Amino acid sequence: MELIFLGTGASFPTKERNVSSMAVRLGGEVVLFDCGEGTQRQLAFSSVSFMKISHIFITHYHGDHFLGLPGLIQTMGLNERKHDLHIYGTKGTEEYLEGFLGTGNGNREYNLYLHDLEPGDVVETDTFTVKTVEANHGYPALCYSLQEPGKRGKFNRAKAVELGVPAGRLFKKLIAGENVEVNGKVVTPDEVMGPPRQGLKMVFTGDTAPFDGLVELSQDADVLVHEATFADDTSDKANSFGHSTSRDAATTAKDANAKRLILTHISPRYKEEGRLEALLSEAKEVFENVEVAFDLDSFTITR
Repeated sequence: MELIFLGTGASFPTKERNVSSMAVRLGGEVVLFDCGEGTQRQLAFSSVSFMKISHIFITHYHGDHFLGLPGLIQTMGLNERKHDLHIYGTKGTEEYLEGFLGTGNGNREYNLYLHDLEPGDVVETDTFTVKTVEANHGYPALCYSLQEPGKRGKFNRAKAVELGVPAGRLFKKLIAGENVEVNGKVVTPDEVMGPPRQGLKMVFTGDTAPFDGLVELSQDADVLVHEATFADDTSDKANSFGHSTSRDAATTAKDANAKRLILTHISPRYKEEGRLEALLSEAKEVFENVEVAFDLDSFTITR
């Protein structure tokens, strides 16, 4: 799983940071989380092909999280896209975006599907599962987790040989989940396969103040991508506005037993290097494995 940050700023674009958008590359498929103004321009500077985007998940309808949609949709059409595109968001997405995306978008030769999501809804495809919870933002908003399908356990070759299974065709049958017979004895996959392995899990918060449901959604995540709009000295202001501090994000990561934390949605007030370092230091006091994302950063997530 590869995360490519297309915009890591909050509220409005600056010279240093564009507004919220992150691509998740899963093999040849791309899933986009948020699509703030200027996202397609950022895609042009990245290694991500906008034509590979299959699904877009919008956390909420504040401008810095979705205003890049009309241009991106039109550009896909101009480049003769043929395969379907699915866009998901909070309740009202279908009604709201139908008019918004239709303005000046010309003809499209691909199908565009708009989906309303309620907190707790699950979206399943062949390549990933997305779960939702309602964000603590004082405005209809969602936090998302994306998880790859689980993988089969590892094949224990030495055990198979010990049980008398010859290498080759019978190995393949066991790996595929079939029983095999060797010298009149049945050998089952359970005897030679390790336990199933959980698929990689990523959580993207969008805008939110801390809440217990986010800890539950983020449980054992391989990576938590969490907003960090404010530093600790303005925590009261942050939470009253439905936002988090970097320390809040680190506390959620720790409580959820997440493996890695990446901070994004950084306020323009922290563009000076010293202030940004303070933001990071406050998070590291709680959770060590944390980084601040910058536009066009790429992170490969592995076990």
